[in-house]
Amino acid sequence: MELKARAPGKIILAGEHAVVHGSTAVAASVNLYTYVTLRFPTSDENDDSLKIQLKDMDLEFSWPIGRLEEGLPGFTSPVSSTPKSCLPESLKLIAALVEEKNIPEAKIGLAAGISAFLWLYVCIHGYKSATVIVTSELPLGSGLGSSAAICVALSATFLALSNSVNLDLSHQGWLSFSESELELVNKWAFEGEKIIHGKPSGIDNTVSTYGNMIKFRLGELTRLESTVPLKMLITNTKVGRNTKALVAGVAERTNRHPDAMASVFTAVDFISKELAELIQSPAADDLAITEKEEKLEELMEMNQGLLQSMGVSHASIETVLRTTLKYKLASKLTGAGGGGCVLTLLPTLLSHTVVDKVMAELETCGFQCLIAEIGGKGLEICFEGSS
Repeated sequence: MELKARAPGKIILAGEHAVVHGSTAVAASVNLYTYVTLRFPTSDENDDSLKIQLKDMDLEFSWPIGRLEEGLPGFTSPVSSTPKSCLPESLKLIAALVEEKNIPEAKIGLAAGISAFLWLYVCIHGYKSATVIVTSELPLGSGLGSSAAICVALSATFLALSNSVNLDLSHQGWLSFSESELELVNKWAFEGEKIIHGKPSGIDNTVSTYGNMIKFRLGELTRLESTVPLKMLITNTKVGRNTKALVAGVAERTNRHPDAMASVFTAVDFISKELAELIQSPAADDLAITEKEEKLEELMEMNQGLLQSMGVSHASIETVLRTTLKYKLASKLTGAGGGGCVLTLLPTLLSHTVVDKVMAELETCGFQCLIAEIGGKGLEICFEGSS
């Protein structure tokens, strides 16, 4: 049996950084996916190893099953229905298995992702040989939730062929999980995210699992339904950033200017709440959609101004803002800032010629441009012979 899962990336529409200080934020899925294919060997293949192929990087890692039993003991009867946290002692054992593979220094960030893969697989399937193939449309480390998408897609493929999930194996095409099964996938994906990030918020994996949009504040997540299809130009500046340092910088600025920054966070809270209401409000015709998009553009511009006042913009982000403003388009950074990605709303009635011009100009600056629909489907799966 071979199956494939796809899980979307995410963007933060409003409220990044301020959410750490008690404000509301809004996140949404994007129709850029990470794909994971799981294949168990047939009885005549005689392959006794666990392999992961990272197609985009042209890398493959494999472990003999005997090495996994020796290096990560105690999983003879895995329990896929109960998500299991990777304790520090288990993490050390996994790290030893990953270190054996001599991951290139330039790709050392991969090690945590490979560790998450090993933990999720062995917890759900134990010591069973398989080949796992990963491809992605999401740029890595750019704030689009690539690590969460891979954790969700890995968890989904592993669970789909376990006793914890009941799927129609004869179904043709992409198939959705039930609500309770999505909840189980989300919990397992969160365990993978913890291995990669230490203390993730759970926002990225939740958006990737369920799709559409969520509003969140102080750990409380509310799923939203968008009434109007939104399209964004996502510009990847390709400038890496240190999220922890950026978060710490906002905290330091807050300590130095507590009253002013409290006002900034309150303003962001109002922007996020208004944006969430706007997204869910019905729009009867093109005029109503245009009015809605104009309000969204204003909210994005206001949020970007507040992010600049928090000190998380960057020269590369400002270049994108100046370029899109020439075409009267509204943009804001998404995620941590300091580089990463910038969102630009593409109104429904905007001509393709303008979009092409903007993208051409941004690409001459060395940026990568992606067009994505916002707030679409979450995790889906398909079985061999379907597409």
